[in-house]
Amino acid sequence: MAEGERAEELLDLIDSNDLTGIRLWLAEHRPYEIADELSRMDEGHAIIPFRLLDKDRELEVFEELDPSQQQGILLGLRDHAFHDILEQMDPDDRARLIGEAPAKIATRALAGLSPSERRMTAALLGYPENSVGRYMTPETVILHRDLTVGRALEVVRARGADAENIYTLPVVSDGRRMVGTVALGDLVISDDNRLLKDVVDVFAPRVRASEDVESAARLMQEANLVALSVVDSEERFVGMLTFDDALEVIEAADSEDMARQSGASPVGDHYVSVGVFRLVGARAVWLVVLLVAATLTVNVMQAYEATLEEVTALALFVPMLIGTGGNVGAQSATAIVRALAVGEVRVRDLPQVLWKECRVGFMLGLTLAALALGIGSLLVGTLIALVVACTVIAICTWAAIIGSAMPLLANKVGVDPAVVSSPMVATLVDATGLIIYFSIARMILGI
Repeated sequence: MAEGERAEELLDLIDSNDLTGIRLWLAEHRPYEIADELSRMDEGHAIIPFRLLDKDRELEVFEELDPSQQQGILLGLRDHAFHDILEQMDPDDRARLIGEAPAKIATRALAGLSPSERRMTAALLGYPENSVGRYMTPETVILHRDLTVGRALEVVRARGADAENIYTLPVVSDGRRMVGTVALGDLVISDDNRLLKDVVDVFAPRVRASEDVESAARLMQEANLVALSVVDSEERFVGMLTFDDALEVIEAADSEDMARQSGASPVGDHYVSVGVFRLVGARAVWLVVLLVAATLTVNVMQAYEATLEEVTALALFVPMLIGTGGNVGAQSATAIVRALAVGEVRVRDLPQVLWKECRVGFMLGLTLAALALGIGSLLVGTLIALVVACTVIAICTWAAIIGSAMPLLANKVGVDPAVVSSPMVATLVDATGLIIYFSIARMILGI
């Protein structure tokens, strides 16, 4: 059954108050499918099927929802159910929920937790927003380097049920000083009498709890890690960043970059559940900024008004030229933003990137100029066509340089590279491209 049909079926059951039908529907679908359908509904509809979930599936569905959606569900629950769900959540998921919730919900949530869960949650909330500390789990099985493999496996069996991840195990020395990690598989196949310090991977990557979580998630992706050790400023082990949380961080970061590259602010929530006014607010600000920036193009056109009056045929190619320049610049900017995100380029690579994109832009310009020269000669004559062809080469080269430079320079000064990518680059190339066009026209046509 298609997703849309699933949602309509569940909504029909809710509207008809068919509680038996809702229970059957819930029993036939997986937790992530149920969460997806709930995220498409308003809070009034979503709370009905959620309350009918079995206790053992309730938490699974809840943890599949985004924090804003979780808040809506919590507001519809009675105190007992409210606190029961929060108590069962993983500490890192609970900390992110409380960290994003209004003060009223956060206070109510913390007050109802058991002392041990409250301490863990408070410790995670003490780290900066978007830091690794907010996303790591403190519920891990910690092994001392002096244990034997056999004894280490006994510890895993005894404590593993309460840990979020046991596939990558932290190994510490006295005072919880981080030594390295050991894979569960390596323990299983090693001799029981062998010392743990002889099988530990001392070169396993680790990050500080205060570091940016997106950078840590990208490191996990690059190194193919199931979990990443997290330490404090004194190299003491404090938790693990697991792959499921890393995937969510990368997905959120990529979604944010896509929104900014299209000239909009990220919304974050499920598209279907977001209101019209919120979407307008997310897009209007950047459209206003770009509209103001586009006045540069108007000013350039006004400055070269006399040139246009003398050779009116030049006006025919303005949309084509600024459109081509904007497209080339957007391609370069998108490529560099993506390369920055996955760690393929760094700010210090700027000269190498500019030289490469300069050549790419020039070769693209030559290809498009040959086409423009042929078509232009048929429409307006050889001389004007030559102006257009030369301009295409110059604009493509210039746009590629601008498109590749702006994200790197933005990253250097601490601005999100996606903010200055496609729309902003296109707007800048429009204005400067017209200056290039009319300057070449004056030189070739002698006007």
